[in-house]
Amino acid sequence: MTTTAPSPAPPGRRSITLLSLGHACVDIYQGAVAALVPFFVSERAYTYAAASGIVLAASLLSSVVQPLFGALVDKWAMPWLLPVSTLLGGAGVALAGVGGSYALTLAAVAVSGVGIAAYHPEAARVARDASGGSHTAMGWFSLGGNIGFAAAPLMVSAVIATGGLHASPLLVVPALAGAALCVAALRGARAPGAADGGRARTKAAGRDDWASFAKLSGAVVCRSIVFVGLGAFISLYASRRTGGGDVAGTAALFVLYLGGAVGTVAGGRLATRYGRVPVVRWSYALCVPAVAGVVFVPGPALFVFTALTSAGLYVPFSLHITLGQDYLPRRVGTAGGVTLGLAVSVGGVASPVIGALADAVSLRAALAPLIALPAVGWLLLRTLREPELPGTVPGQPPSAPAPPDPAADAAARS
Repeated sequence: MTTTAPSPAPPGRRSITLLSLGHACVDIYQGAVAALVPFFVSERAYTYAAASGIVLAASLLSSVVQPLFGALVDKWAMPWLLPVSTLLGGAGVALAGVGGSYALTLAAVAVSGVGIAAYHPEAARVARDASGGSHTAMGWFSLGGNIGFAAAPLMVSAVIATGGLHASPLLVVPALAGAALCVAALRGARAPGAADGGRARTKAAGRDDWASFAKLSGAVVCRSIVFVGLGAFISLYASRRTGGGDVAGTAALFVLYLGGAVGTVAGGRLATRYGRVPVVRWSYALCVPAVAGVVFVPGPALFVFTALTSAGLYVPFSLHITLGQDYLPRRVGTAGGVTLGLAVSVGGVASPVIGALADAVSLRAALAPLIALPAVGWLLLRTLREPELPGTVPGQPPSAPAPPDPAADAAARS
């Protein structure tokens, strides 16, 4: 009797797995900035406004430079950006706790923000190329980033609660692992020429729909302000609202981020059955009562509403990416940069406003306006239609694009 060895995973699947793990190692630093806020408040006596300024520093520069990286990616494949930007994102956070200067802390997290901004447009392009346009595969890629967010408060708490802010250089470890994963993923991905051919084929087949992309981006900005605002302050809010102290605060932030592990994968599956746009609309509608519960319901029930908020924020996460890329088929890098990075990080711009209001009135009063933003996002999405791609019926959910064809790639290049 003979046995056959199991066949290795297809190259595309292996690359998506490695890219997802690398994505986790990058986005752990987006979550780490918010997770550091309570420690800055306790160890350095920062006000709410000063603490939220750190979140702003990590987001603002990222928001400015991310479209530039997206435009560059639309013209040239730059896979080397993945490991380099991963190291840059980790180095900034690792240096944030070194020394007591507020200016140097702002500079360190700003450097991290630039690294994260450089990573996302190219990563979204490489992942789409490796996945063949599959919504489910892109969901797994997004899931990696969500897991990184969820792991951030646990990592920061384990390191900083034990050694204080001066132990922050230890936080560089995930960046080292992420850079190695990016290199391994790129070695298994398709050759650059094939990627360029696929891009040329997409450009020839599609038309950019800027009006729909603008509506989608506006909704994602609303989601971003809610997500970043809660991420920056829910640890402090939950620790006082539930009476559970720092443990309750860390748990609330973990629940907020952990929902991405379930919501992102669920979003891809729900979109396959019901269509991307309806699923995104339902998610924004769910966020309205969920955020209201977080703000106004006291005690342990706060964690339940935090979980519901997490689901509403994360179910549409990967769908934003594929919708944006399908609305701008000629500018996939720009679309990925905006939906995956710029519109996510721009929420940090609102953090100082929330912090200043919390200092002037109360943290609950400062968080209350977040309830209205998902409703604004729903209104923007109300008239949105599925992208009209070749081979689809207008208004109907498109099927995943066919896997790359080497012969077609060669023809496109010629």
